[in-house]
Amino acid sequence: MVNLKSIIEEELRKRLSEARATGNKHLDVISGDLHKELGFKNRMPSCCHAMREMMKTGDVILYTPPKGNGSTLKVRYFV
Repeated sequence: MVNLKSIIEEELRKRLSEARATGNKHLDVISGDLHKELGFKNRMPSCCHAMREMMKTGDVILYTPPKGNGSTLKVRYFV
């Protein structure tokens, strides 16, 4: 069984590292974009949950879909 959380966290860590390397102060991630880029099908709740779990003090949710999990969840991670 594939551990979706690990796949998502690995991708987020990679993106955060790239943002840091290019001098960005933050990284905005939209769940639908991440879900699509990872090639997932019907795994949006797992994607949103992993994104929230990766948040650290100071990171913010810029947008929460009406039902909580969805393709428009937007999180700003500070690098």
